[in-house]
Amino acid sequence: MATKPLLRPMRTGSRKNRRIGWRKKKNVRKIPKGVIHVQAGFNNTIVTVTDVRGRVISWSSAGACGFKSSRRKTPFAAQTAAGDAIRTVVDQGMKRAEVMIKGPGLGRDGALRAIRKSGIRLSFVRDVTPMPHNGCRPPKKRRL
Repeated sequence: MATKPLLRPMRTGSRKNRRIGWRKKKNVRKIPKGVIHVQAGFNNTIVTVTDVRGRVISWSSAGACGFKSSRRKTPFAAQTAAGDAIRTVVDQGMKRAEVMIKGPGLGRDGALRAIRKSGIRLSFVRDVTPMPHNGCRPPKKRRL
């Protein structure tokens, strides 16, 4: 018994000889307003840019910008990280933003300075550092 060769039917229509999904242009969203979150710790500064609904558009940190060890906590590193995160959203058309700053680190002022220089109009700057109302239970007294 002779076997038949497996023949595939040729595709007809608009996608006949074209590769599907080849170099498809990425859909660039226009974001007019956003929220910039700055988390300034004692060792690093993380800047995240989101839209109004909270979806992350861009982020950067002092460590991601190439600063190592003790230089990550400097205000200059925070300024570089904020400029890096904002550069991509300015290209996407962001004009106005709200700024939420969290944490006690040195990078708070440096990041805010870079945001002001970027040309984005700030509607408000809010400090959202979590404060304990009563705090954790203290450790029990030492008995010697």
